[in-house]
Order: sequence, then structure tokens, then C-alpha cells
Amino acid sequence: MHFQLSSILSIASAAVAVANPSLQDASLDQALARRGHPKHTSASSRPNVHCHPKTPHTPAPSPPARTKTCYVKSSGNGTDDSPAILSALHECNNGGHVIFSKGVTYLIGTAMDWTFLKHIDLDIQGEILFSDDTDYWQANAFPFVFQNVTSFFKLGGEDVFMYGGGTLNGNGQVWYDLYAKDIYTLRPVLIGIDGLKDSILSDLVLRYSPEYYNFIANSSNVVYNNINIAGGSSSKNLAKNTDGWDTYRSDNIVIQNSVVNNGDDCVSFKPNSTNILVQNLFCNGSHGISVGSLGQYPGEFDIVENVYVYNTSLHNATDGARIKVWPNTASALSGDLQGGGGSGRVNNITYDTMYIDNVDYAIEVDQCYGQKNLTLCLEFPSPLTITDIIFRNFTGKTSTKYQPQIGTFACSSESVCNNIVASDINVLSPKGVDEAYCLNVNETALDVTCTTNFLGFN
Repeated sequence: MHFQLSSILSIASAAVAVANPSLQDASLDQALARRGHPKHTSASSRPNVHCHPKTPHTPAPSPPARTKTCYVKSSGNGTDDSPAILSALHECNNGGHVIFSKGVTYLIGTAMDWTFLKHIDLDIQGEILFSDDTDYWQANAFPFVFQNVTSFFKLGGEDVFMYGGGTLNGNGQVWYDLYAKDIYTLRPVLIGIDGLKDSILSDLVLRYSPEYYNFIANSSNVVYNNINIAGGSSSKNLAKNTDGWDTYRSDNIVIQNSVVNNGDDCVSFKPNSTNILVQNLFCNGSHGISVGSLGQYPGEFDIVENVYVYNTSLHNATDGARIKVWPNTASALSGDLQGGGGSGRVNNITYDTMYIDNVDYAIEVDQCYGQKNLTLCLEFPSPLTITDIIFRNFTGKTSTKYQPQIGTFACSSESVCNNIVASDINVLSPKGVDEAYCLNVNETALDVTCTTNFLGFN
């Protein structure tokens, strides 16, 4: 067992450095910046992004040099900076470099469509803060055709390089409190990507998203590198559905060298996610790195295929590696998320080298998502197939929640699951054993102690 914990710690240190840049501005410069008139900060050095140690199916983008520079000027008085941002983006599109100056907060009060961007650097050194006008955002945020997702702004186009060490702040607390009162509240995701290709997002700090931090739809050949995600609620109302990344109808996506402190999936591969590489991630407080949920919508054929997850560290989580599929009938998980009855396939998924620390289930495969009653779920077996799945080189200790069990491998029938392999699983429950609930799987391929004692799904 050679888990690269030193790599994960280096990633965490680097991301903290991004989140806390040194304050070197003179007092006058800071005062000017607060009034929206910063000293022209120099352009950030472009991060040199390589996909390592694993490489993606398609080579990572290599953006050419830009030839023009535009500075975004903030009003500095709490009014909407969206017009100034759009002006700079249009001026420097097709070969320019847009700088959001260090020490400046840019307030966004208008939904912006950035899908026209081409051959442009977005150098975010300051803070982009989204307004707390929940009525406006519910009426005007950009909708996506999946799970009622909406977005503050929509990023698309090609050859976009976003970096700079600055912060995008979703002002989430007002949303957490509102959602606690009304579960039908449409909460925007922090970064909504739609139709983006050959692009990189690196060296960014993401804070307090109302819902998902990143939703990547209809996109290809996009790399996320050195992203620091954190949030949480300051009230009794939890920050819910704050996934780190959700991929959807997208191909050849890389997520690497990042730290996530959240309360839902660290990464989730939603329907029609293919050729995805995730590596060198530190995830704390999450629901794991998940395939799905899939099969939510009747008549839809969901595909997640060719996914490699390598060198990850999961702490204080409900799950480590997870595959979650809805049963073949409608079932309610909560008032705002209902589903079941879809089909599809999960194929060629590898989870390789994962460290488990106080995680309820190190591995969870189930086709009863949204249905806690196993007997009822099995009356409506999912037709979605799960094939060629590898869990390899896991180490650590689970939480006490399901002890003595460390995981569950539960398929709706033997006919839909094939070649599910778990090898070198060196994970124990606090009782010192490695039991797992196994149903309709080849137990001889699983390096755990299978049992028929069902303790529950997450």
C-alpha cells in the first residue's frame, strides 16, 4: 500500500496559500482599492498547469499568449459592477487579458451570459461577490435542464483561462436560511459552465455557494487545477447540496490538486459524463466522490463511462467511493428531489488509492437511491447496468455509524452487475473488522468480508 498522503498534504498547503495571499499593498493603494480605483496591479503569472501523475484521454489545453489587457473598474460604492465586467470582457475578447484587481470587491447583481468568450484570460485577483437579492436571482438566474439547477452566470466558449488567486463568493448564508423555510427555493450554483471547451480554471478560491460550487454541462476538454472550496452555515440552517463539482453531459474533464470542505458530494458524475479524470483531491465533510445519482428520470438513458479517480483523501464523510442509482419506480428522497424509473449504464470506473478517515462507508454501491426500504426497492429492480468497476488500494478507518461494516455492494439483480472488483482494501471499522453488505454481486472478487446483514444506505 503506497498511498501518497504527502501529495495530499502538499495540495492542501498550496490551496491554503491561494486562499490567503499576503497583504503587500501600501495603505494608499488599499484606500483607493476600497473606492474602486485600485492601483493597476500587474497581471498574474499564468499557472503552468500539467495533468499529473495520470494523464487525460485528450491532452490538456495549451492557451496561446494574449495581446491586450483590460482592467475591470469597480464602482466601489456597493452598486452592481456587472456592466463594467461585461464591457471589459467584450473589449478583451478574442486575444485579451481581463484583470479583476487585487484588493477590490466586485459586486454582481445581474445574471451575466459569458458563453461568447474566446481566446481570453480572466485574471481574478480580487473578490467577485454575488448579491443577496434572492428574489432577483430566483427570477433571473440561468436555468439548466437538470435537477432544477440555476446559475448566477453562465461561462462558455473556447480557450478560456481563468486564474489569479482571487475569490468567488456566493453569499450563501441568506440562501441557506431561505431554503430551510422553502425547499422549492431555486438556489444558484456558484460557477455554471455551459458549452465550454479547451479551457482551464486554476488557482481560485470558491466560498459560500448557495448550491453546487461547480456545474459543468455540455462541455469538453476542461481542466480544474488548484481550487480551494469551503463554506458552511453560521446559523442552525445547514448549507445543503453544496457539491464541489458536478459534471453533466460533458467529456474529457480533469479535476486535480484541490481541497474541498463542504457538506455534499466532493465530486459527482451526473448523467452522460465520460472520460473524466479526478486526482490529488482532499475532501472533508463530503458525501464522497460519486457516480450519480443516475436513473432519476423515466425514459432517460444515463451513461457514466471511463472515469478514473486517483490519489484522493476522504475525511469525516458519509462515503468514500460511491455509485448511486435510483430504483425502477418513483421514490422520494426529499420534497424537492424525487425520481426513479430511468435506465442506462455505468462502465469502466476506477477508484485507485483512496485514504479513508472517519467515513461512514468506504465504498457504497447501491441501486436503491432515495428508497431506504430495501424490500420495497427490490420490488422495482433498476435495469441500469454496472460493469467493469474497480476499487483498488483503499486504506484507513470508517466511522462508528455502520460498524462493523465498512461498505455495501448491493445490485438490483445479478444480471445488471458484472465484474465489480475490490482489491487491496485495507480499511477497518472501529471494531477492527472489514465486513460489507453484499447482494447480487460476485463475492469472490471483493476483498472484504461479505455479510447478508443489511444496516442501511446513506
